[in-house]
Amino acid sequence: MKKYNFNAGPSILPQVTIDQTAKAIIDINGSGMSIMEISHRSKDFEAILDEAVSLFKEILNIPQGYSVLFLGGGASMQFCMVPFNLFEKKAAYLNTGTWASKAIKEAKLFGETIEVASSKDANFSYIPKDYVVPADADYFHITTNNTIFGTEIHTDLDSSVPLVADMSSDIFSRPIDVSKYALIYGGAQKNLAPAGLAFVIVKDELLGKVSRQIPSMLDYRTHIKEGSMFNTPPVVPIFAALQTLKWLKQMGGLKVMEKINKEKAALLYDEIDRNKLFKGTAAIEDRSLMNICFVMNEKYISLEAEFQALADSKGIVGIKGHRSVGGFRASTYNALPKESVQVLVDAMKEFEQKHLV
Repeated sequence: MKKYNFNAGPSILPQVTIDQTAKAIIDINGSGMSIMEISHRSKDFEAILDEAVSLFKEILNIPQGYSVLFLGGGASMQFCMVPFNLFEKKAAYLNTGTWASKAIKEAKLFGETIEVASSKDANFSYIPKDYVVPADADYFHITTNNTIFGTEIHTDLDSSVPLVADMSSDIFSRPIDVSKYALIYGGAQKNLAPAGLAFVIVKDELLGKVSRQIPSMLDYRTHIKEGSMFNTPPVVPIFAALQTLKWLKQMGGLKVMEKINKEKAALLYDEIDRNKLFKGTAAIEDRSLMNICFVMNEKYISLEAEFQALADSKGIVGIKGHRSVGGFRASTYNALPKESVQVLVDAMKEFEQKHLV
């Protein structure tokens, strides 16, 4: 049975990424060795890493003065690396969900951490709009897309203090103005590569300003100096990331991806809003293009398990909602074809026909 993969992460990847990585796991560049066993200091891998960094910068149109790093530890490691490198006296955070809350928890270990606003009062179903960022904050941290609650910040914010963004789940889904950010980071397992890799885009001139000593592995300057090879990097995920970056460029870049992503999201949101059995959970103006959360209307809550069974029978994978929200969550990352969304929409229509007609 064909599968339609809506997993939130690790998630669907372009087929070419899977195919080329599988091929390289058997033999890389006709070397007679697997990508899993070659030296990270070999010419083969150095070329892979250099091309991945170059394409990363090209596709995102990253200006001069920024470094791109590929690191282990995932986005969660960045929750402490950011304050280690940037936090001197005070930091400001916007709390829009689980991962923002975890980042705040780590920042509090370093000193005064201001939560400028939170949507916790409504189970993180919206993005706060009216808040003031302290002018003396060392940085302002946001999470641009909230995978669990299905909300997204759709524009690049203007900030009077250095802006830091966790873009784990919407990086490469749309064009961004990198110059508005001091630092962007994320886990790769949504729109880029398999789990085990984190990316960091950092403005070089902001580093080296804190008075504390920073452990070598947690100092961005260490990894910039060593070209992401201070220690052995996640070789296979970086290779896979390169294949995805090539695919993104071949697809036409981020303006094209944004158009496709908006079409996919509109297809599903339109059905959620039309279908009497379902309702969305996020504020309409803040609905994510990457993680679409919906539940059964109260009158039909008893039908949730039956709809899940129908989805399973059609090869629809990964739509069970996070326990924090319940219901369903369809993650529509770059690599998910529109066909998959249509299959889910058709299943929702079929379910409505069974129970309301």
